[in-house]
Amino acid sequence: MRWRGLPLDVLLAASGTGLDLLTSGEPGQSPMLPAGSWIPMAVLAGVPMGFVRSRPLPVTLYLAAFLVFTDQIISFTSNTAQILLCVAVGMVANRCGLRAVGVALAAAVLASAINMADPGVALTVNTWMYSVLVPGVPAIVGGYLRGPAGRLERGDLFLDMLLAGGGVTGTVLGTWTDWHTGSAPAWTTGLLAVVAGLSLGVARRLPGLVFLFQGVVLLAAEQYLPDVVNTCLILMLIALGVFAMRVPSWIWTGAAYLTGALLAMGALVQNDTEITPFGVAVLTALVATPVAIGRYLGARQAAVEAERLRSHESARLAVAQVRADQLAERERIAREVHDIVAHHVGAMVLRAGAARYCAPDGPVAEALSDIRETGHQVLEDLRGLIDLLRDPDRQPDLPADPSDVVRESAERMSAAGLLVDLDLDPATDRAPLVARASAARIVQEGLTNVLKHAGPGTRVRVSVSASGDGLAVEVRNGRPPTAVERLPSSGRGLAGMRERVRALGGTLSAGPDEDGGWRLAASLPAVRSLA
Repeated sequence: MRWRGLPLDVLLAASGTGLDLLTSGEPGQSPMLPAGSWIPMAVLAGVPMGFVRSRPLPVTLYLAAFLVFTDQIISFTSNTAQILLCVAVGMVANRCGLRAVGVALAAAVLASAINMADPGVALTVNTWMYSVLVPGVPAIVGGYLRGPAGRLERGDLFLDMLLAGGGVTGTVLGTWTDWHTGSAPAWTTGLLAVVAGLSLGVARRLPGLVFLFQGVVLLAAEQYLPDVVNTCLILMLIALGVFAMRVPSWIWTGAAYLTGALLAMGALVQNDTEITPFGVAVLTALVATPVAIGRYLGARQAAVEAERLRSHESARLAVAQVRADQLAERERIAREVHDIVAHHVGAMVLRAGAARYCAPDGPVAEALSDIRETGHQVLEDLRGLIDLLRDPDRQPDLPADPSDVVRESAERMSAAGLLVDLDLDPATDRAPLVARASAARIVQEGLTNVLKHAGPGTRVRVSVSASGDGLAVEVRNGRPPTAVERLPSSGRGLAGMRERVRALGGTLSAGPDEDGGWRLAASLPAVRSLA
């Protein structure tokens, strides 16, 4: 795993060396150095870039010192050192702390100022400002990419803006002194330079078109403005790298490489240029480097995207498995609840039915009939709840007319001894069925609680009225007429009502009132459905 990034480091070192061979080369050899020193100088400038990812601060300090050295010996390699120094500063800002960034910026600003100052000419305000901005901009970009913005998506506009801004900056700075030397007007040449730089902003979306455009610009520069050929060649190589990153086909990549090699050969090889095997190898490596970097980055991007998709699919499958486990557990509990409760309730219904046929007509017979009918209803409701536990996405079977359920509950509790006053607003029929069914269940539970805790003879007032698009339910009882023995209770009645009301997005309150009785009130809006 420690060698995982080695290919990229090698490519960075090769790119730095190739860049100096392109921008400086043999014509840029320093008069203070022996003949043939342009190759070692290119190696000294480019090879440290192979360590810029792991040791960005030492590389930055080295390049700053190397920039000063090449400036003093009047070597064109100083141009390469200046460019690579900005890259190293951006890497420091992206990977190191504030103290390291401050040290790197100070060294880069000082080296840039020395590089731009001519002998015997004092440094001006503009020179210092330029010296600060040249390394300062990549430092800002590196710091920005350090945060969440560094995880740029394929459609992220910011990366396109970086390509466009870098293209315009490099093109203008590399060509503006030669705009007036060609046969075309200076403004025409300047406009073409700006457009050529801006076109890199759409290179990720139109890689083939931008690569062809940069090739045409390079041919035009070779014909009409030879002094800016190197800058145009750099833009073409960047477009070639983006093309290799975005186009996965090796056939098209190979065609683009051959085209780029021919364009580079036409730009660098002149009539008096001696063609040697070493020169051919340098030209081949020069064009192959952006292709290799582009393919590497494209493969890494595809691997990251595939890993993201795998993670998303794994998370989806994990959620589905958890849900399946929950449903299996629900079904198991449902079967156990059904077996236990249905057994006891069924036995109660059978005994009540047998007792009904043995009892004479009268209140006892009516009570036994009511117990039997209630037991049958409990078994039906239990089956519905079990079905809901087995399939939570299924809508529960709702009563055809909840108003009839409210009236039946009031009549049944009146027969059990409660004095029930029912106020059922006819406007409630316009409320959604889910809200009306919930209101009916609340009335049933409320009346049952009154019978349990207050006993027969207690006066109860039940009110179900329309409230906006929803319903308002109130069950209020007075003081018990006599001391009663409270029936056993599980304490889950109010909790169940609260859950039902919460599912609808409503509110429920329960507690003693000012007259010594008990008040149960619920508000059921119609904006949500029962889940």
